This record gives sequence, structure tokens and C-alpha cells, in this order.
Amino acid sequence: MTNVLVGVDRSDSSTRAVQLALRWAEVSGQSLLVVHVIPWSPFSFQTASENEYRHAQRESEIAAAQAQVIAPMVALAEGSGVDVAALVRHGSPSDELIELAESHDATHLLVGRTGDSGLRVSLFGSVASRLVQHAPVPVTVVP
Repeated sequence: MTNVLVGVDRSDSSTRAVQLALRWAEVSGQSLLVVHVIPWSPFSFQTASENEYRHAQRESEIAAAQAQVIAPMVALAEGSGVDVAALVRHGSPSDELIELAESHDATHLLVGRTGDSGLRVSLFGSVASRLVQHAPVPVTVVP
């Protein structure tokens, strides 16, 4: 059972979110799930050949995310005694994190606050703000 879920990317604020989540898990005896979501929409229009290419591309994106994003974050927990698991998913980051919080019985969700352009945030909203509004568990946004 996962108690603390942390969404990560390669930002400094994600590193701080993992460090905070790790401290909470250590103190409370909870486990930690580290998740990176590769933005991807299933609603794009593609040909059959593009779909075949996309499948191969997804596999390479997952491998790169494991090595470049997940491994460094999980390494922060080495020697802590905290049970740590990690996942890489494709999809809407906020939707995937909410679904994982529900399916893994998370008690808390942490994410870093990363910079988005003002226009993008005003049109679509940030992942952090969507999580704060829609997550079924408390959300901490780490600067």
C-alpha cells in the first residue's frame, strides 16, 4: 500500500518534493511512490503507421524517463529504510496522478512547483493547480 505519492520531473522543485515526501514517510512509517508522467494525449489523430511508430517511441520515452528522471529521485531514498516504488506513465500528468492516488490508496500527494509560461497557465492551468482543485487527497506543492 502506498501512503505518499510524489509526482516528479527533472526540476529542482521535484527534488525538494521527493526529499520532503521521504522525510514524511520516514517519520510516519509510510511507503513512497515516485511517479513521472510523460505528457501524451490519446485524442490525437494518427495514421496506422504513425501508431506503430508511436508505440516504439513510447517504449524509448519510458526507458529514458526511468534513467533520467526516476533513478535519480529514487536514489535520494537509498539507505533511508523507506519502502520506495516508482512508475512511469503516459497521459495527462494531473489525471494520471489523481488516478494513481486513488488506486494506490495514497494519503498525500506532493509535486514540485515548476515554471510554465504565463499564457499556458492562463489557458490550461498548471498541473499543481489542477491537483489542488481535483485530487482526492491533500496536496502539497513544493517551491
